[in-house]
Amino acid sequence: MKLSIVVPVLNEAENLPALLTRLVPLRACGTEIIVVDGGSRDGSPALVAHAGVTLIHSGTGRARQMNAGAARASGDALLFLHADTALPAFADRVVAAALDAGTRAWGRFDVRIAGRSPLLRVVAAMMNLRSRLTGIATGDQAMFVTRRAFDAVGGFPDLPLMEDIELSRRLKAVSRPICLPQRVLTSGRRWETRGGWRTIFLMWRLRFAWWRGVPAERLARRYR
Repeated sequence: MKLSIVVPVLNEAENLPALLTRLVPLRACGTEIIVVDGGSRDGSPALVAHAGVTLIHSGTGRARQMNAGAARASGDALLFLHADTALPAFADRVVAAALDAGTRAWGRFDVRIAGRSPLLRVVAAMMNLRSRLTGIATGDQAMFVTRRAFDAVGGFPDLPLMEDIELSRRLKAVSRPICLPQRVLTSGRRWETRGGWRTIFLMWRLRFAWWRGVPAERLARRYR
């Protein structure tokens, strides 16, 4: 099973060198790497080009960027990776083995959050538990899916926020997710910049509002 990793970026020059260093060895093992730039002005495209990784451009918006990358990808399976998230060792083999079983069409990794605050360990544990109980994954957890299932549900909805939640909801109609115990390491900058509990309560309020039918455009304004 060929894996394509799609990375949406927007002004991620600070994170790209480390990210690309980690991904290039996967490419040497046959994994396709596609970085989709949404209009960066900090030199991000030049860093990608210098690393020799496939670079494409799209309109701004994570959902649009990931759909553009998926359209370009040639893999049997797709993995969507945030620029500030590191995959565990042998992630390509782990994903292939999980999907090759053929019983489920998509999944995600457990997550660990990098940062100084002990609260981040609690946040990560809550995210992993909630995902197992609800069958809903988030972009921080490096979602992966077979090409067939991704196309069947129409890809990511063109939303400015909650695109990962909505994709999970659609994919649940195909199968329950594979919840891999291996952990990705994601940046804790969101929680450390805005405050841990404040960010937790904000995300809970936004998700509750989403389930109540509040438009994603309005939620995106609240998030910013």
